[in-house]
Amino acid sequence: MQQNKDFQDHFWLNCYPEKVDWNIQGYSSLQTGPIFQYLENTRKKFPNRPAFKFMGKSWTWEEIGSLVDRMAKGLHDHGVERGVKVGLCLPNCPYFLIAYYAIAKTGATIVNFNPLYAEEELAKQIEDSQTDYIVCVDLKLIYDKLEKMLHRTRLNQIIVCPFSYCLPFPKNFLFSMFKKSEIATIPNDDRHVLFQQLISNDGRFQAPPIQVDQDVALLQYTGGTTGLPKGAMLTHANLTANVEQCLRWFYDVHPGQEKMLAVIPFFHVFAMTTILNLSVRCGFEIVASPRFNLDETLELIHKEKPHFFPAVPAIYNAINAHPNLKKYDLTSLRYCISGGAPLPIEVKKAFEAETGCVLVEGYGLTETSPVACANPIEGRNKSGSIGLPLPGTIIELHDADTGDLVTEAGQRGEIWIKGPQVMAGYWNRPDETYKVLDNGFLKTGDVGTFDEDGYIFIVDRIKDLILVNGYNVYPRLIEEAIYQHPSVEECVVAGIPDDARGEVPKAWIKIKDGRKLDEEDLRLFLQEKISKIEMPRHIEFRDEPLPKTMIGKLSKKDLLAQEMKKADKS
Repeated sequence: MQQNKDFQDHFWLNCYPEKVDWNIQGYSSLQTGPIFQYLENTRKKFPNRPAFKFMGKSWTWEEIGSLVDRMAKGLHDHGVERGVKVGLCLPNCPYFLIAYYAIAKTGATIVNFNPLYAEEELAKQIEDSQTDYIVCVDLKLIYDKLEKMLHRTRLNQIIVCPFSYCLPFPKNFLFSMFKKSEIATIPNDDRHVLFQQLISNDGRFQAPPIQVDQDVALLQYTGGTTGLPKGAMLTHANLTANVEQCLRWFYDVHPGQEKMLAVIPFFHVFAMTTILNLSVRCGFEIVASPRFNLDETLELIHKEKPHFFPAVPAIYNAINAHPNLKKYDLTSLRYCISGGAPLPIEVKKAFEAETGCVLVEGYGLTETSPVACANPIEGRNKSGSIGLPLPGTIIELHDADTGDLVTEAGQRGEIWIKGPQVMAGYWNRPDETYKVLDNGFLKTGDVGTFDEDGYIFIVDRIKDLILVNGYNVYPRLIEEAIYQHPSVEECVVAGIPDDARGEVPKAWIKIKDGRKLDEEDLRLFLQEKISKIEMPRHIEFRDEPLPKTMIGKLSKKDLLAQEMKKADKS
């Protein structure tokens, strides 16, 4: 394996997967380029292969490519070009794929919006990102909020796509008839552009030259490593480098032959890279659902036989807990990639036992496009570890207070990441950019350790640390211990204020159906697994699932907000 001699002290290289070349020498072999080039290449290679399947309706790569060309030309004719920001406020559906690649082809910048955002959140992101156009479907749930943005923000035009077009006959006909109350009425004015009008052209469009290392393909909003939501500027090189890194890691793929299951939302950076862009790069058929539903997801796996299934831990946990799991055939799954949140060891073990598929935990941030490291698909796949750095990626641990390099196995430090997938910076936030970028390294705000083989273990986020009488308590370690109890289905641990100790841990727990558990039994179970200072001071059991984000991650933020409301009332 070739390696830059300046980084020979990175001992994790000695345990690197044999079939993966880490070679960081100038990142030259990653073949970055304009993101839309992926679609053009795949369209030529696999024109008649299935590209996208949604609720029973399918499109080939030739059909998708033609729609992208026509939409790109239509956007260009409406003034969309380099420097313009175009928002996507869409659920998983073919419009997302079409619009994403069409916007990129014009040289403009994509801005991802969560369709479930409240009006105030939409307004703030539109203004901050300087979004002038936005693409949505004609569902009232989404459109009605965006229509108000035409009057209170800089938003200039809404491009409206008919949801019924996504559906096969007779679902499209029945949807128009029986779901009429859910379909928005679109004004006929110059501030609205219908998708059919936009693509009414010959599709002859010449993409502008792209400076892949400089042109921002995407503004992806995140809470970042600190503070309020910020737009991470991801260049064409960032996005394509990360896809190439993932492809090197999952080297045993069959372009043009395999299927990718998409139940987590494309507007989230994890799904965007590991599902949307990776599938376009490899010519995989994307089998998409507009939202995660447990029974529907299991039916899709059983019927469609997908090979790839990236998801968040809460989804794998839900599958584990399904009472009739044995009736579904899940044996088609080859690679299940967990991201977006820490993967509890017990969830990983149970899923692998039920499906026979290796569940690989990865790690990354919006600021790293997002994947930075993962467990190998063959060889050592260590439970509880986020694995090894992806090709071309350097990961170091630094003392959070002094910044000094941490070199000893088992010693904790803040994770710093350097590689071609690291963002250009935060949009219009030079001070925030300065705080997190240091000589090409991204300071993640996550605390981790290396073991003797160079595998990385996340201890927790710096901002999630619980300070109990001045001592650091890591919520993830407590969660891992609680998940070992056979009656626990879901668990979140966070710090809440305490007059005597400053903060104390609280655990919110969803018990498995048909099981029983009380505080006394749980504390007895945890006695030999965690220290007294780590023992949750408060435990709240719930019969209903714990709150989750749009992508399906357990939401610590929502639980803490509920806790604050209870405190205010008292």
